[in-house]
Amino acid sequence: MQRTKEIYKVTLVGGAVNVLLLLVKFVAGIVGHSAAMVADAVHSLSDFVTDIVVLLFVRISGSPQDKSHDYGHGKYETLATTLIGFALACVAVGIVYGGLSRIVAWLDGEQLEAPGTLALWAALLSIVLKEGVYRYSMVKARQLQSQAVEANAWHHRSDALSSVGTAVGIGGAIFLGQRWTVLDPVASVVVGVFIVKVAFGLLRSGIDDLMERSLPDDIEDEILRMVAALPGVTEPHDLRTRRIGNHYAIELHMLMDGDITLREAHDKASEVEELLRNRYGDETHVAVHVEPRET
Repeated sequence: MQRTKEIYKVTLVGGAVNVLLLLVKFVAGIVGHSAAMVADAVHSLSDFVTDIVVLLFVRISGSPQDKSHDYGHGKYETLATTLIGFALACVAVGIVYGGLSRIVAWLDGEQLEAPGTLALWAALLSIVLKEGVYRYSMVKARQLQSQAVEANAWHHRSDALSSVGTAVGIGGAIFLGQRWTVLDPVASVVVGVFIVKVAFGLLRSGIDDLMERSLPDDIEDEILRMVAALPGVTEPHDLRTRRIGNHYAIELHMLMDGDITLREAHDKASEVEELLRNRYGDETHVAVHVEPRET
């Protein structure tokens, strides 16, 4: 419950900043005649939408296991990560398309209106606020071990970096004269391409977990080493791992002396479970199958 409250808190902080910047950017983009700033405003809108997604799905993922969900509801948090990635990708494609359309129009001889200084100040404000929210969110994501909060943190960082590109494009269009007004849509395309990269990274991570991808090799190797180091245990094998939301599921077989009692075998299996939960968290799902060792 405390973890869920902390996730709500960090998400609400980001949401408040997103609402503020959403309003500022749209006004600055429209009044300042900046396509790059309008694109940045759309990005902030997607941030706000994903904040809502995180709040909804984290509430569900924090629910305890029940009759219909023997492994808990952690996958809902992974689903939220995937939806955030998808939303970000859609926004990015739209931004790139809009910027390219204006560049093509400029190449055909159309005069693009130079953006106003209001748009530049809005971009600089966005850089400062979004980078601050990114750092705050990332610290909390690591403390809470939350995929969704980390994904949202990267969404904040992508907005900060997109505002950097926006500021460069708007500044160039303002200070270099009418010949360089094309820098505004060029900046929007650069921003869009960067966001595409971030979005597909989030999509890949979320889809991997939804498709039951195994944990990284270094973690699996560590599990096998830890179990093999226990007295009385040999050849841990048939290791199967996956991620369920913010915790792990681990299943493995191990060999033990076939002449020991059932009680001894049970106690050793419990020792393995405790060892792994101490290392990877109390909510780690551990299943151990004991096999007799040939003598």
